[in-house]
Amino acid sequence: MASAYKQTRGIDPDFEAQLLDAIDKWIARELRPVVMEHDHADKWPTETVDQMVALGLFGATIGEDYGGLGLPAVTYAKIVARISSYWMAPTGIFNSHLIMALAIEKFGTPAQKAKWLPKMARGEIRGGLALTEPDAGTDLQAIRTTARREGDEYVINGTKTWISNGIKGHAFALLVKTNPEASPRYQGMSMFIADKGHEGFKTGKKIEKLGYKAIDSGELIFEDCRLPADQLIGGEEGQGFFQATGGLELGRINVAARGVGLAEGALRLATDYAQVRKTFGKPIAEHQAIQLKLGEMVTRARAARLLTLDAAEAYDRGERVDMEAGMAKYFASEAAVKNAEEAMRIFGGYSYSKEYEIERYYRDALLMCIGEGTNEMQRMIIAKQWVKRNPV
Repeated sequence: MASAYKQTRGIDPDFEAQLLDAIDKWIARELRPVVMEHDHADKWPTETVDQMVALGLFGATIGEDYGGLGLPAVTYAKIVARISSYWMAPTGIFNSHLIMALAIEKFGTPAQKAKWLPKMARGEIRGGLALTEPDAGTDLQAIRTTARREGDEYVINGTKTWISNGIKGHAFALLVKTNPEASPRYQGMSMFIADKGHEGFKTGKKIEKLGYKAIDSGELIFEDCRLPADQLIGGEEGQGFFQATGGLELGRINVAARGVGLAEGALRLATDYAQVRKTFGKPIAEHQAIQLKLGEMVTRARAARLLTLDAAEAYDRGERVDMEAGMAKYFASEAAVKNAEEAMRIFGGYSYSKEYEIERYYRDALLMCIGEGTNEMQRMIIAKQWVKRNPV
């Protein structure tokens, strides 16, 4: 019998240290040499994905009962930050996958957990999250994709867009409306496990992006697609909105960790460059103007890391963390953008050349202010929760 989802998690410090050391060695040996090739060509990193499977990253937060590593959010955030400090895009491949797995592990039936989670933990099935539509992003209740029950099947119609792993992925947590007339709207929403191979389920175009290259963001098109009724997550209609938002806190911690990695990576590049680039007979790191920038950058990166770990620790204690995750996501993503911009200024004209890595950090960082809920929305969530926690 499948066990209940366990959010309260810890980890042996020695195991965590060994795991992070293995990640560091993989980054140095395998990841760094291929980053620019794949980013510039916008080419799917097949070998990198296979290596992430071997490292167990596709089972990182999936419970040990299903063959996953069962990592706490704190360790997961540290891994994401480490990888993102050199190349942010690959973390999106396993994050979208793990949010789908979380929806199944947290809300699925015992049969759904037993069927899907072991294969997802092994990376045999790579998943994604299919929420966004052409006219529905932050406002999930505005989705138009529908599912109509016919016997032992549901007939799905609609289009999803900006879906990470949309082209190369195998299955998706698909948010639909099973009752478009429901009021309030969220009561008519349901979530399905939608795997490719069903007639009427097509993959649309790959979206060309400013940054976040090499991994696919695509369209999913459903035209009278029939899915078995037993792929309704939890087996009960009307729960989809809560199932979708139930994973967003971990998703925002992931985005915050990406922001930490980008902020720290931009700082590392700027620090190295400032010590070798000379003007007026001395390294530019000795000029006060550059020192002011570096001082702000290192403080900003450190604050982003602490906010992110704070949110992850609260999540691992089983607490509600929409405010903490929102603060971490908001601050860390803005820190990534600002550090990348300041690093561009430190590099000067060379920053505009694709021969240098820093331009990628700037392109990638901008996405973090938009993904997993815009930063404008995060500030509203933070304010509402703060007021709620501090009544007069």
